[in-house]
Amino acid sequence: MTQPLDLARALAVLPVPLPPGRLVGADADDPEPLLWISDAPATPGLWAQLHRAHPETGLWPLLLEPLEAGPEFRPWLSGELDPGYASEPDLYDPAALLRTWWEGGGEDDDEGYRDESEHADALAPYGPAWPGAAPAVVVPDGAADAEARGLADVLQSVKEVRLGLIPARSGAHALAVCGWGGPLNHEGDTGKIAAVLADWERRFGAQVVEVGFDTLQLSVPVPPATLADALPVAAEHTAFCPDLVLQGTGTLTAYAEQLVGSHQWSFWWD
Repeated sequence: MTQPLDLARALAVLPVPLPPGRLVGADADDPEPLLWISDAPATPGLWAQLHRAHPETGLWPLLLEPLEAGPEFRPWLSGELDPGYASEPDLYDPAALLRTWWEGGGEDDDEGYRDESEHADALAPYGPAWPGAAPAVVVPDGAADAEARGLADVLQSVKEVRLGLIPARSGAHALAVCGWGGPLNHEGDTGKIAAVLADWERRFGAQVVEVGFDTLQLSVPVPPATLADALPVAAEHTAFCPDLVLQGTGTLTAYAEQLVGSHQWSFWWD
């Protein structure tokens, strides 16, 4: 995974002043830092400044949420990050990954939950065969970045999240670079997760803004306008994160209804 040779030096020449923080590696004995994290909740507006500076700095900002309050700030300060969780995202065909997840289930389901009759109603109007990817949308110039910065402002106003900086070309790739393992119960290779997220950024302008222990928050500049538009997007989300439907809304249609007009996509893995 490509990283700057010296993360500390990249931080030192940032055009934006940083609050107190620290470099974090995979564990206490790892000499190579994976990311920088602030010692306190992110300062309002700072995420947006660093997001604007990314083309110059190569450091992608993420809002980092812990599993629960406490000094460990899991997984970010608890030694649970592991670059071994991720292969190179660019190796994969995102459409093929979605098809595999839809038709074969996740890593914790050897038989493939898509073929089980008990889930047939939940996945209607689609069946066990992958229905295909949703069409790309036209994203106006600047809209994706503006939406991401707006969502960051909202999230910071309602949560005590810290600021993270990761040497990566996008929020999707940042997850692989830092060794985040949130979806392990569904997919053990974060590089594959990142490949799909990067494809969503290309097709929908969606950007990763916040990451938790096993959660993601994405900004969406051009959300589906109708249920018909939302259903194929919902199918992609269900392949990517089955818990949204199978432990959440109960049906893919009910989940699709939540996507209509929504500028935020939320994911969680059990």
